[in-house]
Amino acid sequence: MTTAKRRSVAVLLAAGLLCATGPARAQTSESSPPVPAEPSVPLPPPANQKPGLLAAGGAFDARTPDVVMTLRAGVQVSPAYFGSDDSELGPDLAARLDYVRFPGGFEYGSSRTVGFRTGWGIQGSFRYIGEREGDDEIEGLDDVPWSAEAGLGIGYEQRNWRAFTDVRYGFVGHNTWVGEVGADAIAYPMEGLTLTAGPRLEFGTDTFAQTYFGVSPEESVASGLDRYDASGGLLGAGIEVGARYLFNERWGVEGAVSYGRLVNDAADSPITEQGSPDQYSARVGITRRISLDF
Repeated sequence: MTTAKRRSVAVLLAAGLLCATGPARAQTSESSPPVPAEPSVPLPPPANQKPGLLAAGGAFDARTPDVVMTLRAGVQVSPAYFGSDDSELGPDLAARLDYVRFPGGFEYGSSRTVGFRTGWGIQGSFRYIGEREGDDEIEGLDDVPWSAEAGLGIGYEQRNWRAFTDVRYGFVGHNTWVGEVGADAIAYPMEGLTLTAGPRLEFGTDTFAQTYFGVSPEESVASGLDRYDASGGLLGAGIEVGARYLFNERWGVEGAVSYGRLVNDAADSPITEQGSPDQYSARVGITRRISLDF
């Protein structure tokens, strides 16, 4: 093959390759458009997918609520029994009523309450009292089963102070009445954080005092402690310092430490003399604002 023919063949081969590859590239470009960038926020859930029970917008976040309350659930460390110098772990529960819409249009409180509210308020009150075992703690005394108290309280609150009183009944265990009166100074050192501090007074009936501080004749013989008939009334006085931080308008965390001293018949009891009249406790729990539409 001559040199001229070789050049002609080379030119024809190059032209054929260009024709073969050119349309293929154009077809690839047209059939595969650029992939869009990932969205910066999550896509909304399908219309038929409901939010979780405790998620924002769920069953506990009604847009036009008839009842709004704040619940707290956590743990507490408190004396093993009244007058003890040992501590034990137990549950901590509380509830505060922020708003109610009654039939006929009458309303109490504010449905927009977040954190502490102002004016008059109603709150739930709960206390757990652990079991006192005579053989393990004070030999010779009868066992006192654990108790659970529940009740209501009423208080008045302004931005920088509040006062309240709670009344509870031992629906499990001691089956009698107790009460608490308290007041707090309130401060807001930063957004979302609320600090409180103030005195506390605790009261109990004769039945309550005898259950936890009395020594019967039979117990006196078995334990060697003097017989003691305890009367009710003012049984303790102390102070509580608390803190609450709101993550958002629904969730928060709350804690408190307290010191109380048993007084009157509670302090004079032979049971308290075996331990200490100084009573320390601490609690911490998660809070959740609940809005219900009936």
